[in-house]
Amino acid sequence: MQIDKFISGNQKFRQVKFEKYKEDFDHLVKKGQKPKVLFIGCSDSRVVPDMILDSDPGDMFILRNVGNFVPPFKSDNDFHGSAAAIEYAVSVLKVENIIVCGHSHCGACASLYEEIDDNIELVHVKKWLELGKKAKERTLLAIPNKEDKPNLLRTTEKMSVLYQLENLLTYPAIKRKVESKEIQLHGWYYKIEDGAIEYYDGDACEFKVLGDD
Repeated sequence: MQIDKFISGNQKFRQVKFEKYKEDFDHLVKKGQKPKVLFIGCSDSRVVPDMILDSDPGDMFILRNVGNFVPPFKSDNDFHGSAAAIEYAVSVLKVENIIVCGHSHCGACASLYEEIDDNIELVHVKKWLELGKKAKERTLLAIPNKEDKPNLLRTTEKMSVLYQLENLLTYPAIKRKVESKEIQLHGWYYKIEDGAIEYYDGDACEFKVLGDD
């Protein structure tokens, strides 16, 4: 059973890895967390932020959701889980960098090209996918050959990252801190097939391999 694997995995963690980071955890418990980075990634089980970035405990405040989407700021009295995490990272933890990390073979982006029935069991999924609508529309304008589905989907995935960055700027605190250079925004794209990460170069208007500069 998968759960049995996790149980033995925790035992291994306590015996091996925890000892390696014991002083770090002691410090984080006593002093609290002070991450410098908010990482917004997809809930996809193949995308594991700490693994692909070799980060340590306390390095990143991580928000994962379907499609690594960023809902635009909305001031009402409803429940906004992703927005709450973003606000907490920015205004309480005072992170200095926000990474929106998309990835290849994203199920959420692929679903933008599929018809989802009005099923009560998927009502929230259908609404949530509206956050990818602009990326889909822009991609359809940019890609002449609509039959080249791999290219269509890879472009949509990258285009979505850019629109999620735009949505971040609808948050008052983020807009203010970006303008004052207290926060930097980063658009990344993780390729599951080879482990590489590409970043969006705003000056060149293209994605480039991280670390190749």
